Amino acid sequence: MTTQLPGMRDQIAAQSVIEELLRQQQSMPPRTRFARFWGINPLAADSVAWYRGAQGEIEVGRILSRLPPEWRAFHALPIGKAGADIDHLVLGPGGIFTINTKHHRGKKIWVAERVFMINGQKQPYLRNSTFEATRVTKILHERMPQLPPAQAVIALVSPASIMVRKKPDGVSVLDAINLRRWLLKRPLELDEVQLVELAALVNAPATWPAPASPPSPNLSAQFAVIDSEVKTARVRRVTWTLLSFATVATLAVFVGLPLYNRLVLGLIGVP
Repeated sequence: MTTQLPGMRDQIAAQSVIEELLRQQQSMPPRTRFARFWGINPLAADSVAWYRGAQGEIEVGRILSRLPPEWRAFHALPIGKAGADIDHLVLGPGGIFTINTKHHRGKKIWVAERVFMINGQKQPYLRNSTFEATRVTKILHERMPQLPPAQAVIALVSPASIMVRKKPDGVSVLDAINLRRWLLKRPLELDEVQLVELAALVNAPATWPAPASPPSPNLSAQFAVIDSEVKTARVRRVTWTLLSFATVATLAVFVGLPLYNRLVLGLIGVP
């Protein structure tokens, strides 16, 4: 009896990001009762960006899971060297899409033909997204040369605003909440026969570079534990902050008012 090897469709959204988050967290000692009580953040300083990145990719994964059945979404596909991967690869009647997820909650995004800025700081997202789409096109064309080229997409999670001064050449930039609708509006590029063959090709591990290390088990469960701890700590910090303000306000009323009365009486000469 032969055992079927897992395919790339078994990769979860944010898989490589969660793996790196777990590696970063290995340096953190267990939190004390005191730290838990006061809501000290369980994340290491270097883990925060990985945690937010995982949140963003998981959210886009949820959005892609709501596409109609003729669409297929793959996640965390290895590409290039040094553990680089494609956040999401989407196949559908509208074509092939490499989706680069960026989680910049509350940040202002400004985009021009060759410039991508977050709160005024330039980022290489356009170049990186173009490279990913070009690399995927090359890989897939080696097996299916008749395919259309992959289209690069940057999906932004929870930005404060997105200003596209001039559309970048070859890269679509949009809010992740509009991603599903945007994909479904793409003109027809692939028929069902092509999609079935293409999905099988993408699902085959041999199509992609071998990952730097084997995947860790139970990644979703491990991330859920960290996510719960981070959110619980945040609630505790907010609670203590509100209680501190309430205490100060109460003291101001019960201590400050008598002092105020004494000051007024003194000014009018009443002993």
